[in-house]
Amino acid sequence: MYPPSQAAYDRAITVFSPDGRLFQVEYAREAVRTGATSIGIVCKDGVILAAHKRINNPLAVSASHEKIFQIDSHMVASSSGLVADARRLVDIARLEAQKHRLSYDEEIPVDLLSKMLGDHIQYYTQFAGVRPYGVSLLLAGTDGGVHLFETDPSGALFEYKACAIGSGKKVVEEILKKEYNENITVDEGIKLVLKALRKASEEKLTPGKVDLAIIRLKDRRVKMLNKKEIEKALTEK
Repeated sequence: MYPPSQAAYDRAITVFSPDGRLFQVEYAREAVRTGATSIGIVCKDGVILAAHKRINNPLAVSASHEKIFQIDSHMVASSSGLVADARRLVDIARLEAQKHRLSYDEEIPVDLLSKMLGDHIQYYTQFAGVRPYGVSLLLAGTDGGVHLFETDPSGALFEYKACAIGSGKKVVEEILKKEYNENITVDEGIKLVLKALRKASEEKLTPGKVDLAIIRLKDRRVKMLNKKEIEKALTEK
């Protein structure tokens, strides 16, 4: 039985409720809120993405559960929500990045690709017969400067200095508001994101349950940390 205020307005993406809400978009946001935590921070010498991988089955191969995806040599994305939806958006982002390289012989600007993805996501909130993407992405990269964007299931796009998505969003952002500063280095930032991820996680962090990627301004190339590097970072104080 639907609540009187909601009636049957959540049965189609194209129908607004009397108070101007799209319930299917709000349900998609709930999928993000219950997803595993991802964190991004901009540093003075680069940018960092970190993500917690929820792996409840001990028989699962942790490497097969990706949370951070390389888009291009200068750009990465991390997801929270439906992983299958994230893979679809990542495929679109990779295609647009390569099309830009072939057309202009240069790396695609981070803000341009982020806006393209935001437009695509918003398209799926307008038409009957489709559903919104149940995922949010953190898009990080360098294109002369350093950028960090967050997409929303509504198609909204925001740029941040530091932010988090997923179930640990509130806990992580409380830590970031207290301890983040714009002069933080990548090495210091790794310690900060792992500290925040520990607070947000309900279990002990191990190298197999963390994805970590960095892009330093000096070389502007994505580096995905391997298990040994993550283990070393987890043990450092």
